[in-house]
Amino acid sequence: AYNIHVNGVLHCRVRYSQLLGLHEQLRKEYGANVVPAFPPKKIFTLTPAEVEQRREQLEKYMQAVRQDPTLGGSETFNSFLRKAQQETQQIPTEEVVLEVLLSNGQKVKVTILTSDQTEDVLEAVASKLDLPDDLVGYFSLFLVRETKDGAFSFVRKLQDFELPYVSVTSLHDPKFRIILRKSYWDSAYDDDVMEHRVGLNLLYAQTVSDIEHGWILVNKEQHRQLKSLQEKVSKKEFIRLAQTLKYYGYLKFEPCLTDFPEKGCHVVVSAGNNELNFQVRLPNEQIKEGSFKVTRMRCWRVTSSVPMSNGPSGSSPGKSEVKLELAFEYLMSKDRLQWVTITSPQAIMLSICLQSMVDELMVKKSGGSIRKMFRRRMNGALRRSDSQQAVKSPPLLDSPDASREPMAKLSSKLSSVSLRGISHSSSTHDVGANDFHGNYAFEGIGDEDL
Repeated sequence: AYNIHVNGVLHCRVRYSQLLGLHEQLRKEYGANVVPAFPPKKIFTLTPAEVEQRREQLEKYMQAVRQDPTLGGSETFNSFLRKAQQETQQIPTEEVVLEVLLSNGQKVKVTILTSDQTEDVLEAVASKLDLPDDLVGYFSLFLVRETKDGAFSFVRKLQDFELPYVSVTSLHDPKFRIILRKSYWDSAYDDDVMEHRVGLNLLYAQTVSDIEHGWILVNKEQHRQLKSLQEKVSKKEFIRLAQTLKYYGYLKFEPCLTDFPEKGCHVVVSAGNNELNFQVRLPNEQIKEGSFKVTRMRCWRVTSSVPMSNGPSGSSPGKSEVKLELAFEYLMSKDRLQWVTITSPQAIMLSICLQSMVDELMVKKSGGSIRKMFRRRMNGALRRSDSQQAVKSPPLLDSPDASREPMAKLSSKLSSVSLRGISHSSSTHDVGANDFHGNYAFEGIGDEDL
């Protein structure tokens, strides 16, 4: 059996014959010219070298299918992954009660089937809350981990190819929870959500929570005004005032490391307003702040590696700590591109944020509406990977740098990911992805605009 890791977590185990069955089904539905080539059957028993070669071929096959906007968004592919996830975790289909948190700590209990996919669970939560159908797509379910101070650390947005109940219970840790939050970046869409009482209440609860956790910056006078609006229960006015504050609508990540402006700098990264905001603590303890616009990122990728020596301090002895990195190539000035690397356990969630910002920008650019984008993501048009995933791939132990082979700028078609093969490795611990995400919202910017 092969272990398929998705977003750094074991998703399922599958046999060659199961993957071959999936391949044949995709060929029947979409035609042989659309589906990538599948590693051939062998008559004789495979040698260890052939076993490894087949694993690498299957990994590339699965990545190529997922990155194709039609195949990766197809019900055939997603239902295959869901079924395999359920079988691997050996959770039978039965009715269960799943607890979903709201931003204010309130718990919504929904009765679902263990085999219900993310969209079904989201709709069950919306139905329990009386959130109207046309607003459901403005919200998403996120897997989070409760931190010591009662806040949440975001692990990932739950995807269509997984079963939320199985995803959260298979972690066997009560600190992991599922939370409902808005899933768009442009605060102009708040107006749509605030039209309805339940949408307004959800947005208000999230805004209050983000202020309480220090994600949104508030000075004394603003705090006094917000308190006054809270006492009057003026929710819309409260949100309108919050919209003017720094970091409104941003997701804040846990402190981590970056190599910008120099190696080993401690940084707090926030994602929002089509940018990654850095608050960097330099070695001389000076704090500097700056932002990287998503439109000036040429491409990015998530890589993972398992350190050969003992893990970082604080990790349990003998347990391999997987090191995740998000690296992006940024247009610093005209004709000068530079790689910036963030080393963080939340690298995958950061990548998902970048991808969804780009998706939103592209929808706006093409004159589409967010309602249409969200209404049903089942048509596959915007279903290209908004997460990194890979079958087990060998680790990359070094960060990308300027001396690497240049990557051609990709056109604005939706299949925006190109694959890079990397050196052979027999690591059994790795859980990473090695795909570059070419950014189709990347804009060539001249010095006069910098």
